[in-house]
Amino acid sequence: MMDYKTLIEGIVAVAEKTGLFIMAEAEHFDISLTEHKGVNDFVSYVDREAEKMIVEGLEKLIPGAGFLAEEEIYSAGNGSYRWIIDPLDGTTNFIHNLHPFAVSIALEEEGQITAGVVYEASGKEIFMAWKNGGAWLNGRKIKVSKAYKLADSLVATGFPYKNFKRLPSYMECLEYLMKNTHGIRRMGSASIDLAYVACGRFEVFYEYSLNPWDVAAGTLLVREAGGIVTDFSGKNENITGEEIIASNSRIHHEILKIINKFMR
Repeated sequence: MMDYKTLIEGIVAVAEKTGLFIMAEAEHFDISLTEHKGVNDFVSYVDREAEKMIVEGLEKLIPGAGFLAEEEIYSAGNGSYRWIIDPLDGTTNFIHNLHPFAVSIALEEEGQITAGVVYEASGKEIFMAWKNGGAWLNGRKIKVSKAYKLADSLVATGFPYKNFKRLPSYMECLEYLMKNTHGIRRMGSASIDLAYVACGRFEVFYEYSLNPWDVAAGTLLVREAGGIVTDFSGKNENITGEEIIASNSRIHHEILKIINKFMR
């Protein structure tokens, strides 16, 4: 049986080492070295080197495990474990020297996320969770917000940056939420958005056109902190990031109704 608490300590060590590298590079990063993967989709040598560091570190924790990573698609491995990693979640923030940006590492076991770490790269905050072990921030157990109404909520989202087909309905939804909540925030890092839902800073996070490495660790954080994560139709299985709503659970039915009104 996997000792998840001990495993988390190993994941954190890998994330911390990678975070130190990222912050060291941030001090003298040259934005002209950035490459374009697509429209408003950037990658740098920092992303790639950070990913190599993470893969090398995690291979020692569970030999033979597979990898799904943002910059490279690695093998499925030869066992029931797969790491899902984003070496630098918030690359656009990073290349503009704007916080937050994060290292996100999740372990998938037989199709279920069982351990996850989101490391805010400045080193100030380490979010972690493991199966049936709760969610933690810097060694302190965290819980989602106790707000009962969307009207009392602070909402996080991510603006569409390459898939603009749903932009009109997205803007209608955004307008409604601007007028009927405490406000909207756009951090630029989905893993951080989810971590902030887990610790009660946000009541809701929603976005579309994301990827598994953007949301895997954060989804576990929210659930272990007492929240709910579904797609826009309310399904809570196989959350890939294509559609995602995370909430403190008390208002999930309300935000789900609003999302379906404007974006389905």
